[in-house]
Amino acid sequence: MAALMDYDKALEIFEPVIGLEVHVELNTRTKMFSASGNPANDEFQGAGPNTLVSPVDLGLPGSMPTVNAEAVRKSISLGLALGCSIAPSSRFARKNYFYPDLGKNYQISQYDEPIAFEGSVEVELEDGTIFTVPIERAHMEEDAGKLTHVGGSTGRIQGADHSLVDYNRAGVPLVEIVTHPIFGAEHRAPELAKAYLGTIRDIARSLGISEARMERGNVRCDANVSLRPRGAEKLGTRTETKNVNSMRSVERAVRYEIRRQAAILADGGTITQETRHWHEDTGETSPGRPKSDADDYRYFPEPDLLPVAPSEELIEELRAQLPEAPAVKRRRLKAEWGFTDLEFQDVANGGLTDVVEQTIAAGAAPQSARKWWTGEITRLANAADREPADMVSPAHVAQLQQLVDAGTLTDKLARQVLEGVIAGEGDPQQVVDARGLAVVSDDGALIAAIDDALAAQPDVMEKIKGGKVQAAGAIIGAVMKAMKGQADAARVRELILERAQA
Repeated sequence: MAALMDYDKALEIFEPVIGLEVHVELNTRTKMFSASGNPANDEFQGAGPNTLVSPVDLGLPGSMPTVNAEAVRKSISLGLALGCSIAPSSRFARKNYFYPDLGKNYQISQYDEPIAFEGSVEVELEDGTIFTVPIERAHMEEDAGKLTHVGGSTGRIQGADHSLVDYNRAGVPLVEIVTHPIFGAEHRAPELAKAYLGTIRDIARSLGISEARMERGNVRCDANVSLRPRGAEKLGTRTETKNVNSMRSVERAVRYEIRRQAAILADGGTITQETRHWHEDTGETSPGRPKSDADDYRYFPEPDLLPVAPSEELIEELRAQLPEAPAVKRRRLKAEWGFTDLEFQDVANGGLTDVVEQTIAAGAAPQSARKWWTGEITRLANAADREPADMVSPAHVAQLQQLVDAGTLTDKLARQVLEGVIAGEGDPQQVVDARGLAVVSDDGALIAAIDDALAAQPDVMEKIKGGKVQAAGAIIGAVMKAMKGQADAARVRELILERAQA
């Protein structure tokens, strides 16, 4: 394991400078330069290896790329949402180096003429602090395929005896968002990296341009970290930790690199400019390859594609369609719903803001909607390795809560009904009817159950009459058990106390 310096000590000696490159896979139906189905679109999830490919994706001789117009529109929308200027003309280029998972051994990207440039985005940290992150560019490109390493114990290339390549992802449309160097974050640099990645994810979701599922790799982050001695002007040598695909991992990777680099520099060593790999299991980074500069990629204009020249009318049309900025929307919703910082943080960090909002719009109280989505639904989703929003609709959650509010269900019964809804047994009322789960409110049935419980525990009534009202709990528990949880516990208590006073 590499030597690490205490984080606080590292920040006393060095100033951290970070830069973030976030790749967003667009959810167009087809790929960036071919008519193949796009696996970043939910429609094509689960496709077998190498089934979403074409001659263009495989780089076969004579195949010609064509630009996906919808990908261009979505890229412009993202650029506008980032506060960028949109180029009146932008050009694709070939980025050359060996890609084992791109058949043509170069990537079609944008180099000196990106579609969007010079913007900024407001990032809100957990305590409400707003940090403005400067955006250098957002450019269009294609994704590479995916390698599966076989024969090792870890699934990584180290120790594997061969690798399999799946070209389904080759050619998936990407927008790469590159920040300027970020100064002034200081000890909060890891936290800022995490919050920035979450902000980009939220923007992509709000625009509807990406599924933005980090666990699928729809949003990935390359985190650049360098250190310079306090008071120095020259930037330190940076490392680039590649393809980190969760907010928590980005935070941990940036913190680790600060501590690792600080230990090396304090010991008189030098930092190697290189890519690094993040290992979630060990919480460490490891060396990748020496980091190339732009000249090493031998960029030149893509000869098979014309420049992209969006009209001013198209740009203004897309600008008019921009939704409310996620950070602004969060602040508005938090105030409207009356949530504490911690309550809203639970919703936002779980990616549940939209479904909670829709549940409230369907008639549920804000606290009830929050309780269901951050509690039972998330628990069931985690157990099934699914997204909470895929488990049940906001409308059904609102209907479920309305049954609780009406006294038709207790919370315990409502959880059983939720499981039935998720299992496909119908809407909440249909599940209640089919399973016979409604609360028993018939006093006659409740009194009969109370009498049975009192007969089994004859001393309890005397205790209640003697002033020990809490003894009623034993009878309430017995009645609830006898009626399989379908009794109204509050009404049972009332009837027991009425009996004691008779």
